[in-house]
Amino acid sequence: MTPKYFIVALAMGIAACGGSNVQVHTQSAPEFSTTGRQTFRILPVPSRADGLNLESNDPMLTNSITNRALRDDVREALQARGYRPADGARADLDVAIYAATNQALDIRTYNYGYTWRGFPREYTTVTPYEKGTVIVDLVDPGTMQLLWRGQGVAQVSENPNRQVTELGKVVDKIAKKLPAAH
Repeated sequence: MTPKYFIVALAMGIAACGGSNVQVHTQSAPEFSTTGRQTFRILPVPSRADGLNLESNDPMLTNSITNRALRDDVREALQARGYRPADGARADLDVAIYAATNQALDIRTYNYGYTWRGFPREYTTVTPYEKGTVIVDLVDPGTMQLLWRGQGVAQVSENPNRQVTELGKVVDKIAKKLPAAH
């Protein structure tokens, strides 16, 4: 292989590997413990505070294919860590999901009703997050306090099926950092 073709092949290999190298960050509140927390409820997406309409495949649009797939991915990931859906009963954890694929994500646009008191600033910033960002928050349903946050960035795609796959990869990586249910 000539040096020119080797460099092209190397660059293509690096680019191909880059998409699978999803980086996620997590943070928990100082008092967070999974002891006694075994059930969860995924919160419904609140209406946008700014009233703007979303594209039909936006992950924050209730009942979009992307939203349903994202919620299913989160549900399956939590179950894989030992949590189970509350199925109408009071849950031990409420789960809020944020995601953006078509524009930057401004989490102030969606008010799930919980507070971030005591959480490090870098995990609760309200400036827009880049396209592809997925945030999974675990909230204490009794105190409405944020207990744990996982966030990562998916590779953005115009293809809705590929986008669902990429969001799922981020959810899987986030969930792997979540302490198992006790």
